[in-house]
Amino acid sequence: MKILGIESSCDETAASVVEDGRIVKSNIIATSLDEHKLYGGVVPEIASRRHAESISAVVKEALEQADCALEDIDAIAVTFAPGLIGSLLVGVNFAKGLAVAANKPIVPVHHIRAHIASNYLTSDLEPPFLCLIVSGGHSHIVAVNSYTDYKIIGKTRDDAAGEALDKAGRIMGLPYPGGISIDKISGEGDPNAFTFPRPRIEGAPYDFSFSGLKTSVINVVHHAEQKGEAISIPDLAASFQKSVVDILIANLEKAAKDFGYENLPHLREAEPRCIKKIVLAGGVSANSLLRAKSQKLCKKRGWELYLPELKYCGDNAAMVASQGYYEFIAGVKAKADLNAYATMPIDIVNF
Repeated sequence: MKILGIESSCDETAASVVEDGRIVKSNIIATSLDEHKLYGGVVPEIASRRHAESISAVVKEALEQADCALEDIDAIAVTFAPGLIGSLLVGVNFAKGLAVAANKPIVPVHHIRAHIASNYLTSDLEPPFLCLIVSGGHSHIVAVNSYTDYKIIGKTRDDAAGEALDKAGRIMGLPYPGGISIDKISGEGDPNAFTFPRPRIEGAPYDFSFSGLKTSVINVVHHAEQKGEAISIPDLAASFQKSVVDILIANLEKAAKDFGYENLPHLREAEPRCIKKIVLAGGVSANSLLRAKSQKLCKKRGWELYLPELKYCGDNAAMVASQGYYEFIAGVKAKADLNAYATMPIDIVNF
């Protein structure tokens, strides 16, 4: 079964053909990142305009690279939530028009579910498992009970980890995207040079909070500027990255211990026992320190670790086509009135 995936939730216009949810036949991405760098972040109006300009050519190239025609496609999967609403609407409306013209079913795909599915593209991973999803807009710990059944264990209460990294990078004067720049420069710094808080949320031990951590970096930089003191940016970057990753790993380990690996009935009485699979997904899953500490944790605990290939960590359409395959065989289809939504929980998909 061949699924054409279309992704336009942020600043990447992407299309891909994936066979049986696992075999990538093509994966085309057009990005407007260089334009957004001029402004230090994604400008929604620019992103949506570039999607409108690029999407037709990107889809055409994806079909050509996969050596198939539109009539060979079994269904069209498209990201419909969450994301920048203008960007999402470009992809959704293009997919709907294409589906009507080609008489193909359209499958709505949740963007964060698609990030999880990026792990299906290069491994034999099957649910159930516990997944840490970390990106510019999301930080979740999710129990993936099946390909289409999810339970949120923990989530951010304010900034996402990727958002905090990007904003901290801007404060440090590093190029956008700040998270990538911090990861690159941290290797030159001392991760123990600065001490930052590790916020905990009372009554919600698996939830995250990164806004206070970001404010701490602002305070360090402003204090140094007022005093006329120099700051080692590599040291600051390394210390901040370590704090973010330590928080992510601590909550992930606690959730893994509490939800099923030693005490599975907390999830669902019907779930199988002895699950030992930990999965990372999302753009920040490319972070070198997060990957290293995840590997160390899973080795210590005897858990299996699945990491997406670096080329599938960021937004792409192969992950959308993969998840679209599993949604489609589960009977998920949309009608011609499919809309886009800026926000939507991963465990509740309405369309």
